[in-house]
Amino acid sequence: MTTSYSTGTDSEARQPAPPPLLVGPTAPQEAAVPHGGGGRARAGSPRRSRQPRRTRGPHALRHRVELGFVLLATAVLYLWNLGASGWANAFYSAAAQAGSQNWAAWFFGSSDAANSITVDKPPASLWIMDLSVRIFGLSSWSILVPQALMGVATAWLLYLAVRRAAAPASGDPQLAHRAGLLAAVVMAITPVATLMFRFNNPDALLVLLMTAAGYATLRSMQDNTLRWLLLAGVFLGFGFLTKQLQVLLVVPGFAVAYLVAAPGGVGRRLLHLLGAGAAMVVAAGWWLAVVELVPANMRPYIGGSQNNSILELTLGYNGLGRLSGQETGSVGGGNGWGVPGLFRMFNNEFGGQIAWLLPSVLVLGAGLLWLGRRAPRTDSVRASVIVWGSWVLVTGLVFSFMAGIIHPYYAVALAPGIAGLAGLGGALLWQHRAQLVAAVVLAVAVAAAGFTAFGLLGGTTAYGPLLRWAVLLGALAAAAGLLLSGRFPVRILHRTTAALALAASLAGPLAYSISTASVTHSGAIPSAGPATTFGGFGGFGARGGFGQNNAAQNTPPQTLQQPGAQAGGFGGNRQGGGLGGLLGATTPSSEMVAALKSGASNYTWAAAVVGSNNAAGYQLATELPVMAVGGFNGTDPSPTLEQFQQLVAQGKIHYFIAGGTMQANSGSEAPAQIAQWVAANFQSQTIGGTTVYVLAG
Repeated sequence: MTTSYSTGTDSEARQPAPPPLLVGPTAPQEAAVPHGGGGRARAGSPRRSRQPRRTRGPHALRHRVELGFVLLATAVLYLWNLGASGWANAFYSAAAQAGSQNWAAWFFGSSDAANSITVDKPPASLWIMDLSVRIFGLSSWSILVPQALMGVATAWLLYLAVRRAAAPASGDPQLAHRAGLLAAVVMAITPVATLMFRFNNPDALLVLLMTAAGYATLRSMQDNTLRWLLLAGVFLGFGFLTKQLQVLLVVPGFAVAYLVAAPGGVGRRLLHLLGAGAAMVVAAGWWLAVVELVPANMRPYIGGSQNNSILELTLGYNGLGRLSGQETGSVGGGNGWGVPGLFRMFNNEFGGQIAWLLPSVLVLGAGLLWLGRRAPRTDSVRASVIVWGSWVLVTGLVFSFMAGIIHPYYAVALAPGIAGLAGLGGALLWQHRAQLVAAVVLAVAVAAAGFTAFGLLGGTTAYGPLLRWAVLLGALAAAAGLLLSGRFPVRILHRTTAALALAASLAGPLAYSISTASVTHSGAIPSAGPATTFGGFGGFGARGGFGQNNAAQNTPPQTLQQPGAQAGGFGGNRQGGGLGGLLGATTPSSEMVAALKSGASNYTWAAAVVGSNNAAGYQLATELPVMAVGGFNGTDPSPTLEQFQQLVAQGKIHYFIAGGTMQANSGSEAPAQIAQWVAANFQSQTIGGTTVYVLAG
């Protein structure tokens, strides 16, 4: 039997199926037929594809109200008690403070307003925070609110993208609307998304830009217009200026989707992709070109590189080094950041962040492809599955097997792909649950969500045993209801089944997201959800079980502290540790703040200290430039000992603050040499419990 995604709604057993609708944009020689309908229109009778007419009247108003409610609820989740996290990642907050005071620091992404060194990422995410601080002043809210709004915008874009694909395929504007809402909700309550849209790492902007690029790519195919594809290239280019090569993980899937499903001949499609690639290169390359062309003595040092080169940073520390584990200057490297493996996304570090619906959406995507196997080449559902599915597969596999630096919050990059597949697959397969294949796929997906949640919830005592058992039993009941609903067209059965399926699938991530929003997060390595009690994928109460416990391998090396160093927090979720402020900013005493401010106008830098997070605490407390010797890890050759000695001789640095340095497998020894030279040539003193050296004045 040929499958069509336009065979009715809840009352399909009592009403005739609606007439087939065109699906997706088609070339003139390929008139569209229903998704899965097979065949090609007779030559000479082309029909132009179109989106179905939008719902008008009370239904349109209701759709807007429902969408508004979902977006408002998302905003509440992301904004509630946001200021309690303080500076969140002080490393980026200090850079935002610097950029708000100095336009050169804004452009280059400097850690301090005196432009000593940049952060170890391009500055696109900082540009937004810097402008917010310029307008509203330096505060936790001015830094974090833009991130929350990016999360709301991401959910909205997913709604638009999924609704546009579902509308012509289903022939039901109400169902398409619900598909979009489901995608938006899944995105909003993914725990790692709740974490990162309440935090100030670059990942928030990266996810927004990648989602915008996905929407633009799909719309370019649906509308048969080049401008949307070029806009997708621009979004990807600015994504590169946010977190460099990570944005490229979605590019192959976007290109394949366009080659497979875009209207026109192969040559036309290839030319369009070349144009989009050029737009991406221009959008990213202009800033890289400026940085490379400006003489090194006229700009800050490029943090994270060993040769003061943005290209080295791109291809090394933030590029291929992340895959191989050979990041020069890293304090981890190799297996120091976890053992790579196929099930890494399900271990106790990553599982609660992202894995809740991961098996389910892969099943839904495969089901959509199978049911639409006879659809025309330009089918918009197939194109969407390729975009969202390749996003999940490529990014998930790279994250699973990369041997270099990786943190659990990186998994937020998977959230839009998962949400897109969940919304589109859940709605369209629900519409066709009367067909055995669709019912079985839905049942398997819901059961998989239940078993996954059961395992993940077994890793924490935060919710007790009731939630995990309720989720599992609800999922199994919903799966049974899905298998029966096609044979028994009873409205109450259908509605109960739908409610159970949604509740069982979303209860776990929702609980984790609420827990995430209920606590503060700060430092360099935040994590979503409640504290876990054991490693690995819990399974049925087993320790370890399905995933591998990487907790021991994922602990950064020991700290080597100099006398008088203050221990900063580890920077993860709700935990502390003595890492010398290199992963969590120090909190200076009032005496130390007063000393730094005293006569500050006479110096370029109020102080210098090893490590960017060490420097960030003092800089945010005083709003004065503090030199981060050695950059983020304290392993960059910035400045060299000779350069530092020259700055001291010129009286440009007031204090040197004793601080911790980390053991590193590679990188420059200049920061350690500077600390040793200062200790050997200047008298130490203690101010508010902190050991300092007066270098000038």
